[in-house]
Amino acid sequence: MIHFTKLHGNGNDFILIDEYKREIISQKSAFTAKYCNRRFGIGADGVLYLGSSDKAEIGMRIFNSDGTEAEMCGNGVRCLVKYALDKGYIRENARVETLAGVLSISSRIEDKTWITVNMGQPVFEREKIPAKGTGDFLNVALHGYNVSAVNTGVPHTVIFVEALDADLMRVAPKIRHDPVFTKGTNVNFVQVISKNEIAIRTYERGVEAETLSCGTGSVACAAVAHRLGKTGREVKVNTKGGELRITLSGDGAFMEGTAERVFDGTVLA
Repeated sequence: MIHFTKLHGNGNDFILIDEYKREIISQKSAFTAKYCNRRFGIGADGVLYLGSSDKAEIGMRIFNSDGTEAEMCGNGVRCLVKYALDKGYIRENARVETLAGVLSISSRIEDKTWITVNMGQPVFEREKIPAKGTGDFLNVALHGYNVSAVNTGVPHTVIFVEALDADLMRVAPKIRHDPVFTKGTNVNFVQVISKNEIAIRTYERGVEAETLSCGTGSVACAAVAHRLGKTGREVKVNTKGGELRITLSGDGAFMEGTAERVFDGTVLA
């Protein structure tokens, strides 16, 4: 029997497998694809594997629901940290090792557990997104839209629209799979509400569908909006699943949001 915990960050939901003391799942891709299925499995946008680390207090591997491994996930980090706090693996201030680097986190408890993650500096250079060509990828005409791209741990494209009523499942896959993005990309549509507030919808690579919230996507949208002069450095990001607070500074992009534990269970190996 394999024990799991279900958590979510603003509706972006995950299965967590605790491998802090030893590896539990050897075939992580196959396990993820099987149990993320919402009809024949547990159901989730991805699986978080919590492990030990030589570089930080804890380590994280994140696999998308299709079985592919991602470099990092903002909402996933918060869920992992929530679980690690509950288990006593970490204190309020800690570090998490991911494939995108070591991230510093802090937490506080009010009505819920609020977790702030230093997501590092957004990267705009094409070769680091990665995208073909040279220089920044800002307001590039692509599939009928002006598209900007940035890497906030994983590649994201950002499209500004007057209203969030686009047919995401029709439009986003064309951009997500465009050959200019050599590792694919996540796709975000953004509505600017004011200088300090935006609303977004996100199509996630690896989930291949719209998710209720995306942490790296929220950072990407805030970073591009600020870069283009549409917003300031502090932005409230409204996702379908709730709000995230993004602060851009010289020390990194800080994402603050909640994480909640939903239930625990076991599945057959």
